[in-house]
Amino acid sequence: MSTVNITPDVDVRRAEDRYKSQFGWLDSKHSFSFGHHFDHRNTHHGLLLVNNDDLVDPGTGFETHPHRDMEIVTWVMQGSLVHQDSTGHNGIIYPGLAQRMSAGRGILHSEKNDSWRLGGAAHRDPVHFVQMWVVPDQNSITPGYEQLEIENELLSGGLVPVASGMDKHDGESAIRIKNKYAALYVARLQPGQTVELPEAPFLHLFVPRGAVALEGAGALATGDAVRFTATGGQKVSATEPAEILVWEMHATVAA
Repeated sequence: MSTVNITPDVDVRRAEDRYKSQFGWLDSKHSFSFGHHFDHRNTHHGLLLVNNDDLVDPGTGFETHPHRDMEIVTWVMQGSLVHQDSTGHNGIIYPGLAQRMSAGRGILHSEKNDSWRLGGAAHRDPVHFVQMWVVPDQNSITPGYEQLEIENELLSGGLVPVASGMDKHDGESAIRIKNKYAALYVARLQPGQTVELPEAPFLHLFVPRGAVALEGAGALATGDAVRFTATGGQKVSATEPAEILVWEMHATVAA
C-alpha cells in the first residue's frame, strides 16, 4: 500500500460498461478486472480490488474455493446467502446483516442460495448481493469471520459505517476489517433524502439499487459507480428509493 500525491478527479462509471460473467445460474457484473476479464488500466481504485454485483439462482451458488490475504465484505440486497468456511463458521446472510471474512494465510468457503437446507421452506427467489474485496494491511494473518446486524441503524437514512479498520470507528457498530486505511458505509435513502460523502484520497460510490443525484455530476442509476480521487464532501440525494455503498480509503495499492 502507498499514499501518493494525486490530482482531484470524479470519474463516473456507467452500469452498462461493467464486465459481465453469465453462467446460467450466475449473473455477475464486475466493476474491476476479475476472472477472465483483465484490463491493466482497471485493476483497483484505492484499496478496493473487487466490486462484484451478483445474482445467483435458487439451489445454486459458489462451491468451496480458496482465498488468501484479502478482506472480503458481502452485502446482501435481496434474498439470502448461505456461507460456510473452513474455520467452522456458517450461517445465512440477509439484507441488513453485514459480513466480513478475513482470508489471511488461507481459507476455504462456499456461498449458496439454498437456505432451506438449514430449515424452512424451499423458494424460487434469486439472491442479489454485492461482494467487495480490499487488501489487508498485513499478510498471512489468522483467517477470521464476523457478521453484524445493522438494520436498525440503516433506518436513519444516513451513511452508516458497516465495515472499518479505521480508528475513528472504534466503538461504533461496524465490523472490523484488517486495514486501518479503509471503511465501508451504507445508506438506504428515500426520495429527497440526502447524505454528504466523506473526504478522502480515494472514495468509491456504488448504487446497487435505485437512483440518486450526485452533486456536480448529475444522475446515477442502478449499477452506476463513481471513483473519487483527492476529493469528497459532495451531496448524494435519492430521486427514488435507493441504496448506496461508499468506500472511504486513505491509501492505495502500491504500483
